[in-house]
Amino acid sequence: MATLYGVGVGPGDPELLTLKAVRILSSAQVVAYPANPRGDSVALSIAGHHLPATAEHIVMAMDFVPDRRSANAAYDSGAEQIAARLAAGQDVVVLCEGDPLLFGSFAYLLPRVPTATRIEVVPGVSSLTTCAAAAVRPLALGSEPLLCLPATLPAADLARALDGVAAVAVFKVGRHLATVAAALQQAGLAEGAVCVIRASHPDQQILPLPEALHRPDGVPYFSMILARRPSP
Repeated sequence: MATLYGVGVGPGDPELLTLKAVRILSSAQVVAYPANPRGDSVALSIAGHHLPATAEHIVMAMDFVPDRRSANAAYDSGAEQIAARLAAGQDVVVLCEGDPLLFGSFAYLLPRVPTATRIEVVPGVSSLTTCAAAAVRPLALGSEPLLCLPATLPAADLARALDGVAAVAVFKVGRHLATVAAALQQAGLAEGAVCVIRASHPDQQILPLPEALHRPDGVPYFSMILARRPSP
């Protein structure tokens, strides 16, 4: 039986690919990945040089916008093509930025493939740990709980989720920066918070939250805010 591999390729730096990921990539028969409408793929740019020249590519081109119709259509089409290759006895490797199951694109394919599919997930270095490493900041200590939130939540939901939290990582900041900053301020978590922009990429930046708020062009989607409640 053919295998569907969900391979985490890490947050951007190709040196953060795991040895297992490289081994699977180097023998891939068919590779699939999300891309923008022009066919550009961050995941492919990270892992592409490990792929055989003979590998077939399934490009799941989509608009990266809040409206999910384009993404759903791309995943539907990609899943059909993947299922056909698996039925023909070919292994398929799906590339996923970061980790496949932490806000990962691979998770959207899982419910779309046949239930009898043999699946192997190869964990990747996540943006969460990469941002903490870039900022040289512990995510949590001792018995502190750590909350992970998407910045795309409505403002009221962010405020409720942050109430009483000791430490938080806010993913996918982008155009939601001001809303997230206000919620952190209200929750008493803004002091010392940092915004990590494009962690592990050559243009990576680590900014105190006030500096991030004053960037003329805002911050990109691939930004994360790390905050911990000050010690009493």
